Amino acid sequence: MQVRDKFYIGGEWVDPAGSGKVEVFSPHDGAHIGTVPEAVPADMDRAVAAARTAFDGGEWSNTSPHDRADLMAKINEGINARIDDFAQTISSENGCPITWGTMGQVLAPSMVLNYFTELTREFAFENRHVGALGLPVVVRREPVGVAVGIIPWNVPLFITMLKMAPALASGSTLVIKPAPETPLDAYLLAEVLDEAGVPPGVVNIVPAGREVGQHLVTHGDVDKVSFTGSTAAGRKIAALCGEQLKRVTLELGGKSAAIILDDTDLAEAVPQLLPAAMMNNGQACVAQTRILASRDRYDEVVDALVDAIGNLNVGDPLDPATDIGPLVAERQRERVEGYLDIGRDEGAKIAIGGGRPEGLDKGVYVEPTLFVGVDNTMRIAREEIFGPVVGVIPYDDVDDAVAIANDTDYGLSGSVYSADVDTALDVARRVRTGTSTINGFLLDFASPFGGFKDSGIGRELGEDGLKAFLETKSICLPG
Repeated sequence: MQVRDKFYIGGEWVDPAGSGKVEVFSPHDGAHIGTVPEAVPADMDRAVAAARTAFDGGEWSNTSPHDRADLMAKINEGINARIDDFAQTISSENGCPITWGTMGQVLAPSMVLNYFTELTREFAFENRHVGALGLPVVVRREPVGVAVGIIPWNVPLFITMLKMAPALASGSTLVIKPAPETPLDAYLLAEVLDEAGVPPGVVNIVPAGREVGQHLVTHGDVDKVSFTGSTAAGRKIAALCGEQLKRVTLELGGKSAAIILDDTDLAEAVPQLLPAAMMNNGQACVAQTRILASRDRYDEVVDALVDAIGNLNVGDPLDPATDIGPLVAERQRERVEGYLDIGRDEGAKIAIGGGRPEGLDKGVYVEPTLFVGVDNTMRIAREEIFGPVVGVIPYDDVDDAVAIANDTDYGLSGSVYSADVDTALDVARRVRTGTSTINGFLLDFASPFGGFKDSGIGRELGEDGLKAFLETKSICLPG
C-alpha cells in the first residue's frame, strides 16, 4: 500500500491545491494498493510555471549536450537500481505479467533512455554549410520549450521515456501527466529524478484526470504536447493543438495484421506470433490482433494457435509463471466482453476462450480468446478491442493478404512470416504501417516508431524522436 500526498513540481514535493484523491486498486484481487492526490488546474498551472521558469532561465536549455547526457545516464542508473520496485509496482497497478513487465515495463524504458543518452552525445545540434547562394549558413536545432507528456496506463514507464528522454536530450522541460490507473510508478520515477539531481522544474510529475489534462494541453505556456492513447482522444488533442498552432506528437491505436505466408514453419512462427498478439494481456496498441492465413493452411494455423493459447497460464500477474494477467479495470473487461458478444453476433466462432477463467473470481480476468471465421468487415476485425482477443482471417493469395492488411483505419504495426526473408520484406513494403517485423515482433529504439492513418501523427524513437522536441533555426552569414 503506497500513500502519496504531494506532487513533484519545481524539484520539490509540494502540497496539492485541491483535496481530491486517486485511489488505485489491484486488478488481480481488488485490493486497495495506493492513494495519490488528484491535480486540479491550479496544480497544472504551477507545474507549467516551474517548467517555463526552468526553460526561460536558460540553465537547462543552455546546458551542453555532454552534460545533459551525463545527467540522463545518472537517471538511468537510478532506474536500474530499482528494477524490481518498478516492475512489481506496474504489475500491481495494471495487471501486466511480471516476467513480461520486467522487460517491457522497466528494462525497455532503460534501453530507450540509454539510446537517447548516447544520441545526445553525438547529435549535431549545430552545423554549418554553404547555402544555395554560396554564402555560409549555420543551422541550429534548438529545444522546443515547455513540453507536456500525457501517459497511458498500459506501459506507463516506457511511454514516459519515449517523451522524457528526447525532451531531456533536446534541452526542453517537461510536465508529465500519468494516467489515474497507474500513478504509483510515476512517483518512483520522481524519486529517481530527485536523487539524480535534475534541476528544479526540468521534469514535473502531476497525476490528473482527463479534464485537467485538457487544461494542460491548452495552457498558453506549453509549446508542445506528446500524447499516447486512444484515437478518439488523439483527435481532440490534435484539434486543440491546431487551434493554437502548438507542436504535437500523437501515438494512437492499432489493429495490426500478422501475415502468415504459405511457406512458414508454424512450429517456429507461432511461439513468436502469440506473444506479439497477446502481449501485456492484449492491452498494447502494437498487438498483432488480425492474423491472416491462406485458405490452404487456414485450419492448420488455427489448430496451432489453439494449442498454443491452451497452454497459456492465466493468473496472478506477480507470479513468474503467469502469461496472461487481469485487464486493468472492470470497465475494460466490460469492453472486451462486449466485443466477444459482437463477434458472436457477427457470425465469427470462438475456437478457444471466450469467457472468464475459473478460480479467478476476484480479479478482472478474461480468457485469452481466438475467433475463427472472421471477415475483415466485422467490427472485431476493424475496431481495437484492447484485450487478449485475436481473430484469424482467411486470404486467397498474397495480393489479397496485402489488401486485407491495408483495409483498416489504422497503420501502427504489423508482421510478415515466411521462410524467405526477401519475399517477406517485399510484402512488408506493401503494407501501409509505421513499423513491421519479419518473423516476429520488434521495436528498434534507434529507429522511428509511429503510425499511418488513424494511428497517429509524427514519430517517436530514433533521431526522429529527438527532432520532435527540437525547433530548426537557420542563420545566414555574410560571405
